[in-house]
Amino acid sequence: MRLRYIDRIRAIAILCMVQVHTAAIIPPEGISVGHPIAFVSAAIGGMAAPMFVTISGWGIYRSAIRRRKIDDNGISSWMYWIIPRIIILTICQLLVNSALSIDRGGRFDWMTPGVLTLLALASIIGPLMVYLTKKQRFSMMLIFMISPIIIGDLNGNDLYWSERVSSIGIEEWVERLLLNGTYPALPWLTFIFLGSLIDEDKENLDNQNMVVKVGLIIIAISMIYSFYERIPWALTEGNAILTFFPANTMFILTSSIFVVILFRILGGEEISGGEPFGGDKMSWLEPAGRLSLTVYVVHFILLGIIAYEMQNQPRLEIYDAFLLTILHTSIWIPLSIWHEKYAPTISFEELLRKFN
Repeated sequence: MRLRYIDRIRAIAILCMVQVHTAAIIPPEGISVGHPIAFVSAAIGGMAAPMFVTISGWGIYRSAIRRRKIDDNGISSWMYWIIPRIIILTICQLLVNSALSIDRGGRFDWMTPGVLTLLALASIIGPLMVYLTKKQRFSMMLIFMISPIIIGDLNGNDLYWSERVSSIGIEEWVERLLLNGTYPALPWLTFIFLGSLIDEDKENLDNQNMVVKVGLIIIAISMIYSFYERIPWALTEGNAILTFFPANTMFILTSSIFVVILFRILGGEEISGGEPFGGDKMSWLEPAGRLSLTVYVVHFILLGIIAYEMQNQPRLEIYDAFLLTILHTSIWIPLSIWHEKYAPTISFEELLRKFN
């Protein structure tokens, strides 16, 4: 049975990602890193990717469980499940990179590993997760969460953006994929294992409650420490308690806690057989959630066109940039509804479903 609140979480995640990517391509004039609008935009982006990866981990885990029940006859069966996912997600990543290439006014090198290659890597470990116990998966999640502390400077803390999104040769590409790219396996696989745990713990909320309470206490302590030491609590990159590039342990912990809280809120009573939060009033979000991968790829193609046309052009005024960002973010809701009604079989999601 398809859970409606999962589609809503997917929709919120992808729309938040569209918003922050659009804001990055058309930043308004006079907005500095410390401006409240910049902070809100960064906060939205900071939560969007963890939501997107966690919900993907949830889906990978459930799909792998279905595959095991249907046909658990060894490695050939799993290869039929794994290889198409790696190919499709990697091609999607290359499309995104090419659409928003640095050479065309964008942000990426065409070979940059990103969030979709992270999901391709997660597809490889999907079969492993279904054979691990809940405690083993929780332990793996914690190991990935503290991995930035373990690997130290290997996380690319000293890399410029142009270095983080480029890779010369296969060795450096693997390094970006695993250690110091935009979404490296260490520590972003934390959210894949979190997704598997959320799925299995949906009817045992006491465990989630305890984890959330402990996490919130740690977050509060980090805020107090930030205040007294006069260190920024959160920055996209730089010297702060939480950083996104590279993602440090406190960022992973904080975003994980808020992802769990969001799951709890939007799940409403659906887990126990009732309605999700908001009932039918929020059903308009669901088509965008069911089309999240396609929206992710296609919105980058549109942004790539915008980035190319805006090269060497002056920045927009704040109100113009704001309106364009809101328009580009919101337009995917009616487009997704239209797509589901008139072209439901044409999407990357439909292609992936053929190999479930």
